[in-house]
Amino acid sequence: MGIDIHVAGLTKSFGPQVIWQDVSLTLPAGEISVMLGPSGTGKTVFLKSLLGLIKPEQGRVLVEGTDMVAGSDRKVFRARRKFGLMFQDGALFGSMNLFDNIAFPLRQHTRATEAEIRRKVLERMAMVGLDGEERKLPGQISGGMRKRAGLARALVLDPQIILCDEPDSGLDPVRTALLSQVLLDVNAVTDCTMLIVTHNIEIAATLPDNIGMLYRRDLVAFGPRELLLTSDQPAVAQFLHGSTIGPIGMAEEKDDAELARNQGTRTFDIPDQLRPSPGLPDRQGARRHHARVMAELDRLPASARNAITAKLTDPPSQTS
Repeated sequence: MGIDIHVAGLTKSFGPQVIWQDVSLTLPAGEISVMLGPSGTGKTVFLKSLLGLIKPEQGRVLVEGTDMVAGSDRKVFRARRKFGLMFQDGALFGSMNLFDNIAFPLRQHTRATEAEIRRKVLERMAMVGLDGEERKLPGQISGGMRKRAGLARALVLDPQIILCDEPDSGLDPVRTALLSQVLLDVNAVTDCTMLIVTHNIEIAATLPDNIGMLYRRDLVAFGPRELLLTSDQPAVAQFLHGSTIGPIGMAEEKDDAELARNQGTRTFDIPDQLRPSPGLPDRQGARRHHARVMAELDRLPASARNAITAKLTDPPSQTS
């Protein structure tokens, strides 16, 4: 099962430039979360901060009691073993075939025998739909296959947390949809906690349990997918629905007066969330998510409450 990540008061700057400030959220155990935001808002920096690869000036990132910001190098390195990272470009070694690429973490960080390594690598390749492709080189396969190979490598050490940096980058809509289904199926099988950084609205609308958004140096929203998709926050509504009307412009930021002019109540339909492929187990994270959202309904506006209850009348279950 996945584990919670607790982020409290996180602030990061590069010189005089503040990237984001006072970011606080909890990534719930076993659930899929997506982090959105216009270009240049520090989404990848946030991802690296969770891993302890970038050190914010203030705040904490707690992973089972270890502070990834202020903890000792030894403790941070040990906690980092709980993570798997899917890089934007796959980050595969061009001279190694897919089998050796995926086996690399096992050979570097464990004392597993070659028989054990082979079993684990082939299992992970099958999980992401790469059966029989182990002898191919990265240059001989499509971009979508390289992404899936990168995901298999992220999974090979059985992490409790998977971080995905723009997994849809460079993919056409069909392969993006297929990769979304693979990510959801991986969560159904492993119950790992997942955070996906993306610009893709379709992924945000149909894949995650939770959505966050970085904008104007702040985390302007983080919460259950159903709440964000019915949000009347101007920047959130504009981004999630790809509208030209709103505070986000070509200059990436508008002034406060323009932001105020775009305040207002907007409601939207909530698209159906993806379900695991036939034959896979129900997502335990989806069940926990369902219970949490139902507990929050009373504090929502009627329009949002009606849209959500239409989608959450029963706990998620595998369809036939």
